Amino acid sequence: MRRSSGKSIYKGVAIGKVRILKKATADTSKREITDVEAEIERYQNARDTAVQQLQDVFKKACKNIGEESAAIFDVQSMLLADDDYNDAVYEKIRNEKVNAENAVQRAGEEISRIFSEMDDEYMRARSADILDVSKRVIDVLSGVSTKALEADEPSILMADDLTPAETVQLDKSKILAFVTKYGSAQSHTAILARTMNIPAMTGIIIDPEWDGKQAVVDSFTGELIIEPDEETLVHSMAKLQEVQARIELLQKLKGQETVTLDGRKINLYANIGSVEDAYLALENDAEGVGLFRSEFLYLGRSTYPTEEEQFVAYKNVARKMGGKKVIIRTLDIGADKQADYFNLDKEENPAMGFRAIRICLERPELFKTQLRAIYRASAFGNIAIMYPMIISVDEVRKIKQISADVRSALNRENIAYGAVEEGIMVETPAAVLMSEELAKEVDFFSIGTNDLTQYTLAIDRQNAKLDNFYNPHHPAVLKAIQITIENAHKHDCWVGICGELGADLDLTETFINMGIDELSVSPSRILAVRDKVRSTRAKGIR
Repeated sequence: MRRSSGKSIYKGVAIGKVRILKKATADTSKREITDVEAEIERYQNARDTAVQQLQDVFKKACKNIGEESAAIFDVQSMLLADDDYNDAVYEKIRNEKVNAENAVQRAGEEISRIFSEMDDEYMRARSADILDVSKRVIDVLSGVSTKALEADEPSILMADDLTPAETVQLDKSKILAFVTKYGSAQSHTAILARTMNIPAMTGIIIDPEWDGKQAVVDSFTGELIIEPDEETLVHSMAKLQEVQARIELLQKLKGQETVTLDGRKINLYANIGSVEDAYLALENDAEGVGLFRSEFLYLGRSTYPTEEEQFVAYKNVARKMGGKKVIIRTLDIGADKQADYFNLDKEENPAMGFRAIRICLERPELFKTQLRAIYRASAFGNIAIMYPMIISVDEVRKIKQISADVRSALNRENIAYGAVEEGIMVETPAAVLMSEELAKEVDFFSIGTNDLTQYTLAIDRQNAKLDNFYNPHHPAVLKAIQITIENAHKHDCWVGICGELGADLDLTETFINMGIDELSVSPSRILAVRDKVRSTRAKGIR
């Protein structure tokens, strides 16, 4: 019996045989070529094939994990269209007269190294994506098959690392758990594993001799046990059965109110990233949608979505939710969500650059198109609007004027719309410090704890080297949330949390005692949070 410790990505227990993912390796050794233009054409054909593969993966991922999680594949497609990347490959083929495989590998490594040394978190995250897409092109050039990714029986899958595409393409029914050597708890693959509800750990040095051996993955404790003895196996089986029984018990909470022991009601909503996700929200008995990420309509395409396209999507979700509140976050393009047709300039620090509401305010016609679609859809359900990345009262007042202009135009055209609440996301320290003034302007706040934590602590949550410093429970983060709630309630502004902390059961009681009104979490976490709320006695005033 051998024990190893790692870092939990998604908590759970798995027992089964180990399958170490053996990836085929393409030959990238340098070879001299005589026909430069033919080699460039060969590269271009392989690149186009890789783009088509990524588009196919994107479509599959959208169905399996939702638009927002699938967006990384759209980003990777755009990287292959990047002029700097392609020029680097062309330069090596033309000037050095080397084969495309070698040119792609070296160009990818050079550009990846440049990205990895940048200060901006978004650009550093692209470093791994550059290597990923380069490998994909090389595999196409070399005729390397990806069939090795297909699991033949339910197994504990191990690999030094897993790309997002590899993770998505695996048959979920054949995967008991993921175990990798590399990767951050906030990496793309980690997010995908959580979305797919598969136990996962990282930071494990994998021994090739483990292949085919029985193992236990306990990502509650961060422990991997190879060839467990009888006592350990019995204990692990009992824990697995306990986890499964817990899941079954939670199903009995469907239809129950989300109230504390002393009768305080907490609105428990779902975060969704596509129209299809509304079904998951209802299946898990969400009381509404606290975050509908509208950017899925803008990604994976070459032109802006029309007002009619957006209207149909928003109307469909409103109808599916049957009168339950649906909070639509307006366009949040920029930073890690890029679309070529927006023609955004390259920025040294896009996470703090031209993104989200800043784009909308600078391009009001684009903004008005989305607002018209949302208001029109509000005639078919209970819709609210939420504006991201707010830092000032002036921004909110400009938004409200644009919103009023849209309603006036609809009135002139005799187009019906409903009563729509307007709120903002509190995800910057500036919004926290201005929360009392902002509360006078809007109906509600929704605290985006992922970015709020990142900006408050000045820590890139995608950087694995900073995992020991990244602490979403940091007193400064909790104090920021407390200040926001207190200031909002002074002016009858209700407050929700839509970031990952909303599903953190260790903080549920803390948030209730702070006076939180709403929690919005991924659909799979609804019932667990409801159970926690129902077993908590509120101590807060409100």
